Amino acid sequence: LAVAVGVWTARRITRPLHAVAQTAQQVVATSDFSQQASVTSQDEVGLLATALNQLIAWMGSYADALEDSQTSLKIKIKTLQTLKINQSQLIQAEKMSSLSKMVVGIAHEINNPVNFIHGNLKYANQHVQDLLGLLDLYQAQYPTPNLSIQTAIEDVDLDFLRSDLSKILVSMKVGTERVREIVLSLRNFSRLDEAAQKQVDICEGIDSTLIVLSHRIQQGVEIVKDYAYTGQTSCYPAQLNQVFMNIISNALDAMESSEINRPKIFIRTEEKDQQLIISIEDNGPGIPDTIKNKIFDPFFTTKSVGEGTGLGLSVSYQIVQEHDGLLTVENVSPQGTKFEIALPIS
Repeated sequence: LAVAVGVWTARRITRPLHAVAQTAQQVVATSDFSQQASVTSQDEVGLLATALNQLIAWMGSYADALEDSQTSLKIKIKTLQTLKINQSQLIQAEKMSSLSKMVVGIAHEINNPVNFIHGNLKYANQHVQDLLGLLDLYQAQYPTPNLSIQTAIEDVDLDFLRSDLSKILVSMKVGTERVREIVLSLRNFSRLDEAAQKQVDICEGIDSTLIVLSHRIQQGVEIVKDYAYTGQTSCYPAQLNQVFMNIISNALDAMESSEINRPKIFIRTEEKDQQLIISIEDNGPGIPDTIKNKIFDPFFTTKSVGEGTGLGLSVSYQIVQEHDGLLTVENVSPQGTKFEIALPIS
């Protein structure tokens, strides 16, 4: 009888304790703070269950507060990152605006004297031809000049002077025309007076960008152009020119750093599914798969400190997005990288 009473008493004591312990274990395992231990008596076991329930409720409140704090912290961090990106992009945009203003100012200052020279070459050539004609007339009327004139003719090499002078004037005309083309391309690249969307020929923007980068392209880089689409599309011309500048500059940097024997850049335009597809492809070393998904991230760069900001491709990606387009990148075989810009034709 004593044994039976002892067993019954032990069970009556341990069973509530086991239930309290099981509730505590479940809360720890599931982090479900809505669970409560059953309070079946007012004795020490009941007080223990009540204390456990209070502790669970307090932990639940603490966990909710901690989760709210983490959520708030994540929002603040994201907001701070967004502000930092926006600030950097504003700085980049301001730099491009200042550069464009400087380019337009220089182009304007160059344009005036070049136009003066180019315009007067026509008259200079006419005057030279008149003088040469007069000289021919003198030689016809006086075929036998005196010794001093004959000596002077031999000293200046009159026959060479006659042929070379005309060539010089032609070369000067070609040179001034080239300078005028460069100035026009600089003004087209900047397009400060075109803040709104307008219909433009994208190929003209690409050509203007290539002329701006001509000092680098002339260092042995071959440009292969295939303009299958030459129509017009609605866009912000200056912004798209900035995209072309960033992508082509990156291609030039990649090929220079890897010392490609015959560096080439292929530029194509075509219409596909009511979209203008602009592809810029190089035969450089390509992009490692480990970083390909990061190249459009703000501040990501593979260049040394001080050589790159990591904003060029990020800004380009957003500019294309603002045009309701898509900018993608892929490696090509056997080597190289291709950026593709897809813009709606409108």
